[in-house]
Amino acid sequence: MIITRTKRPRNVDAPRAAAILYGDWGTSKAYVVGLAFAVAGYSSFWLIAAMCVLMALVGVNYMAICRHYPNGGGVYASVRHRSEVISIVGAFLLIADYIVTAAISALSAFQYLGWPRPELCAAIAILLIGALNYFGPKHSAGLAFLVSVPTVIVVVLLGCFVIPHLKEAVANVRPLHGSWLQNWNGFVSVVLALSGVEAVANATSVMKLNKDSTEEKPNVSHTSTRAIVWVMLEVCIFTALLGLGMHALNGLQIHGDEVNAPGAPGVRDYMLKYMGQTFVGGAWGSTAGTVAGICVSVVFGVLLLSAVNTAIVDLIAISYLMSRDGELPRRFEKLNAFGVPTLGLILAAIVPAVLVISVKDMAGLADLYAVGVVGAIATNLGASSTDRKLDLARWERVLMFCTFVIMAAIEISLFIDKPNARLFALIVLAAGLVFHGLASERAAKRRALESAPKQPIPTSPIQNFPGLTPLREASGAPMLCAVRGIGRTLDFALSEAKETDRPLYLLFVREQPILAPGDRKRKWTDDEEASAIFRYAGEKADGVQILPCYAVSDSAADTIVDIAATVGASRLIVGAPQRNMLVNLLRGSIIKNISDILPEDIHFLVYA
Repeated sequence: MIITRTKRPRNVDAPRAAAILYGDWGTSKAYVVGLAFAVAGYSSFWLIAAMCVLMALVGVNYMAICRHYPNGGGVYASVRHRSEVISIVGAFLLIADYIVTAAISALSAFQYLGWPRPELCAAIAILLIGALNYFGPKHSAGLAFLVSVPTVIVVVLLGCFVIPHLKEAVANVRPLHGSWLQNWNGFVSVVLALSGVEAVANATSVMKLNKDSTEEKPNVSHTSTRAIVWVMLEVCIFTALLGLGMHALNGLQIHGDEVNAPGAPGVRDYMLKYMGQTFVGGAWGSTAGTVAGICVSVVFGVLLLSAVNTAIVDLIAISYLMSRDGELPRRFEKLNAFGVPTLGLILAAIVPAVLVISVKDMAGLADLYAVGVVGAIATNLGASSTDRKLDLARWERVLMFCTFVIMAAIEISLFIDKPNARLFALIVLAAGLVFHGLASERAAKRRALESAPKQPIPTSPIQNFPGLTPLREASGAPMLCAVRGIGRTLDFALSEAKETDRPLYLLFVREQPILAPGDRKRKWTDDEEASAIFRYAGEKADGVQILPCYAVSDSAADTIVDIAATVGASRLIVGAPQRNMLVNLLRGSIIKNISDILPEDIHFLVYA
């Protein structure tokens, strides 16, 4: 039996890694500018500038974290070796952040698109995106890249129209008023959209390696650093520019938590759209302003919906990984036919949808948002900066610890001054700890059963079926047949191997989009489908030499090609997929993926 240890392909380059980060950081412009004005009026530029400085600090620190954790540097992975308890708390805070990210991104998208009942549309969109993830969509980083490109173009163009108004904007900027504590609370209320750095840190396990590094000693600093720098510069510069340009809009008035403009009430949640209409319309006419407003609405709407998808995928991934580590009940790791954890998917779609219907307001969601992401980042920075085993330069360690102090102070302020945020975080933590307690109880019972004396188990006939014989000299080069079930493809491969006197490698790939470290060690005897296929092949072998292969992978095509090349197969046989057109569209064609990367000296046979 060949049990492969094929690693997840490191195919995420700097542009795609940047797109993952931009999907969160880039969307912050869509709502943080208007929210800041609702808090401080024509003094809001100072709060926006302070937030940009904080984002830059966090970005610099996560460059170091990504460099030192090339196999995943998110809070759950990087803190776990220090303290399992702290890593669990950090993970649940991150889960709270992803839940609100999905809700606030969906609501903001439909605010920009101008649809009626945006909270209802947002909830429906979240559920639909969750339904699409049932099929385990691939290449989300590539999709995020395609979505981010037009957004960057629109932001740059909007910035160009803002520049002629900067003199007026600077004249309208007012100093901060009120006490230091009031201004601090105003700053805390606009600290949004930081969780993208956690997503990038988690993605280091699939980033392209540096040219001078290997899988044994991985280093992804070139990819991660460039991705963070590109996005950090764009977001900080243009958020500050647009935040300053907003002050050139005369007549903005604050009514409660809302911002009204002359002839356009309630522009807080789509301030960039209003800026596009005003500045472009003032330069090129009202028609051009209307078109500019539509362009801003569409590109930010699509980007925000892409951020919803990213948040749902991240929720599924972290719940699955925690389940594989025994921190959540095992039901979170049970997969559907497409390799997606069903329970994690259901909760990842339903909880944000319920939240957006319940809160309905961007300001209310913003209050809930920061408590999770700030807590998770503070946990990661605090644990990393105090880890003496981590080879950090002195300035990196000091800067990281200082940033941790700032993030911790923000988190404490949120807990004190935002009762809804405090309640939400405590509910998520309580629910998570209940699940953790159930998982620990079940694990203790399993250990007790395993330690009890056991009766000898008779040898399973599957371990001695006729096809499992040592490889002998044969007249032909070996063939590899990749199957997902018993059927005509398997019968055809057995017939071909017998007629051509070739040994047959029989490969079963258990495909799932999220992999935990324990998945690499899983054996075919633990997989009922694989066991049934190998048993059937053994019974039908009729003298054919069969060498079973088993793999757990998040990229079936890469694994199949890797094993075909490793065993020196001259032919690769796969069955034609029986999925309908919609599923093939969502998941992509495995036949095409294999043919794109298969070496030319291996003949590819598709049995239909």
